[in-house]
Amino acid sequence: MIVVTGGAGFIGSHIVKALNDRGRTDVLVVDDLTDGRKSGNLSDCVISDYMDKLELMEAVRAGSIDPGQIEAILHQGACTDTTQTDGRYMMENNYTYSKHLLRFAADSGIRFVYASSGAVYGESESFVVDPCNERPVNVYGYSKLALDQHVRTLLPEASTTIVGLRYFNVYGPRETHKDRMSSMVHQLYRQITATGAGRLFEGTGGYADGEQRRDFVHVDDVVSVNLHFALSATPVSGIFNVGTGRSRSFNELARILIECLGRGRTEYIPFEQSLAGSYQSFTEADLSGLRQHYEPPFAQLEEGIPATIEAWEAGRRAV
Repeated sequence: MIVVTGGAGFIGSHIVKALNDRGRTDVLVVDDLTDGRKSGNLSDCVISDYMDKLELMEAVRAGSIDPGQIEAILHQGACTDTTQTDGRYMMENNYTYSKHLLRFAADSGIRFVYASSGAVYGESESFVVDPCNERPVNVYGYSKLALDQHVRTLLPEASTTIVGLRYFNVYGPRETHKDRMSSMVHQLYRQITATGAGRLFEGTGGYADGEQRRDFVHVDDVVSVNLHFALSATPVSGIFNVGTGRSRSFNELARILIECLGRGRTEYIPFEQSLAGSYQSFTEADLSGLRQHYEPPFAQLEEGIPATIEAWEAGRRAV
C-alpha cells in the first residue's frame, strides 16, 4: 500500500491519479476534507481507503496501523497559506505532524518522500540547497525549513529513502480550490477569462513592472519526481529542489496566457504593502543535486500552459 497525505489536494491528487495510471489502486488517501470542494479532485481516481489526517496520527501513535503493509508515504499534506500568521497552527500542521509521520516511516523502513518548498530561501539570491542560502521570510517558509533541518539530523544514519522536495512555483489542473493560494498561472487565467485583464504588480525589489521572475514548474513534472524516489527500491536520502531551473517573468507568463486564450491584456497594479518583506521577487531552482538522481525534461511554460488551459476549459464545459 502507498499512503498519500494531502491526497485530495492539488499535487496529492495528481500523485494518486499517476499511481492509478501505473496500475496502482492500493492507495490510502489521507486528508482533511473540511473544504469539501477538494473531493472533486479524487472523482476520477481509485483508492483503497481514506483517512482523516487526525485519524492517521492517532493510529500511528496507538500503533494500530501495520507498517508492514506500507511501501511508501508521499507526504504532501500541509498548510500552504503563505499569508498565515498563526505560527502555532503552522508549526503544528507542517512541522510537528510531519515529524511524527517521518519517525514512524524511518523506524519502520518505509520510504518517505515529503513536500518542502522554495519558500525556505526567502529573499536569497542563490537557490542551491545549502543552509547559508536558507532565509525564510514568513512562518510558512520557516515551518518547511524546520522540517528540513530535522531531516538533516537523520540523514547520516538513514537506511531507507528519506527525500525532501523543495517545490518552486507549481501550476496545473486540480488547483482551482486553492483560491488566492493558487498559482499565478491560474490566477491570471481566471482574471483574463473573467475581466479581460491580467493584473501584475508594478516594479518591486529592483524589477520593472511585471518583470519579477519565478521558476514555474508543471505539476506533472513534480509528480514524476515524487514517484521516481517513492517507488525506487534503491534507497536515496537528501533534500532537492524541484523546478525547471529557469526563471520566467510574470510578463512572459501573461503573454503566453493571452496568446493561448486569444484575448486579454495586462494591467499593472501597486504592490501590496502587506507583502513587504515577505515577497520573493526572484526564484530559480538549482537542480545540480536532483540531477545526480533524476534528470527528465521539464516542461517550459510554452508547453505546460496550453495543456493546463485545455484541462481547465474542459472542466468548465463539464460543469
